[in-house]
Amino acid sequence: MELTLNNGVTMPALGLGVFQSAPKQTTAAVEAALATGYRHIDTAAAYGNEREVGEGIRASGLDRPEVFVETKVWVSDYGYEQTLHAWDKATGKLGVDYLDLFILHQPAPDRFEKTIAAYKALETLFADGRVRAIGVSNFMPHHLKQLLDSTDVVPAVNQIELHPYFTQREVQAADAGHGILTQAWSPIGGITFYPGWGEERRNVMKDPAIAAIARVHDKSPAQVMLRWHLQQGRSAIPKSTNPARIAENFDVFNFELGADELAAIDALDTGVRNGPDPDVAREERFAMVIPEA
Repeated sequence: MELTLNNGVTMPALGLGVFQSAPKQTTAAVEAALATGYRHIDTAAAYGNEREVGEGIRASGLDRPEVFVETKVWVSDYGYEQTLHAWDKATGKLGVDYLDLFILHQPAPDRFEKTIAAYKALETLFADGRVRAIGVSNFMPHHLKQLLDSTDVVPAVNQIELHPYFTQREVQAADAGHGILTQAWSPIGGITFYPGWGEERRNVMKDPAIAAIARVHDKSPAQVMLRWHLQQGRSAIPKSTNPARIAENFDVFNFELGADELAAIDALDTGVRNGPDPDVAREERFAMVIPEA
C-alpha cells in the first residue's frame, strides 16, 4: 500500500521504525523487515543507528530505489550550512547518495530562526535532487504556520506521536489543510508502555476495546491499530527488533475494520501526550552532537 505525497512521490504507507533500536540489533531488524516485505525504513541522526540501517539495506540484496529511506536532522545541526552538512553525514552513514525523505526532528521553538534556516537547506537539497521529499516532525499547527510563512515548499510529511490514546486531531486537521501527510510515530502506543516513561501510564496494547476488535478479526491489538492508521490515510512506522513482531506488524493488508470499529478506536483518545512536548525546550538534549561518522 502506497501513499502519494504532495509532490507526487509515492511512499509505502507502512515502514519500520528504529527508534531505541540498539545499533547491534538494527542491521538484523532492517534485513528481517525487508525480507518480510517492508520497503520503507525510518531512522534519525539522533538514534545513532543510521550506519546500521544502511548495512541492513545492503544485506537485503535489494536495489537502492526499491527501499524508501527516511531520516531526520537533529536540532544541533539546525542552521542553513549546518543542515546541508547534516545531509552529508546522514548519507555517508547510510551509504546512499540520495534520501527519499529528509525531515526536521523537532520544531525547537526556542531557536526557531535556526529551524527556518534548516528547512531552507532542506528546500535546497530538494531542488538539487539530493532528497526526493522534505518534511518535519513534531510540528504543532502554530509551528507549521510559522514555517509556511517563511518558506516556499510545503512539507510533504509531519511525523507526530499518534496512537489511539493520543490522536492529535487538531494537528491532523492542520496537516490535511496544507496537503501534508500525517505520519504516526509510536503508532501502536509503544511509548505508553516503555519502562521509565512513567509507570502510571495505561498500556494501549492492553485496551479492552481494541482487544475486542482484535478477537473479531483474529488479529493482534497491534495489527488492529496499524489497520486503523492505514484506513484513515496515515503513514505508520511501528518499531520492533523481533522478527516475529516485525512480520506480524506487516500482516495488516488482508482485513478491514468497519466504520463502527474505527469510531470505537477514535473514541479512546485521552488528549494526553506521552512523549516530549514540542513546545518545551530541552537544551541539554538539543545540544547533543551528531558525530561525523
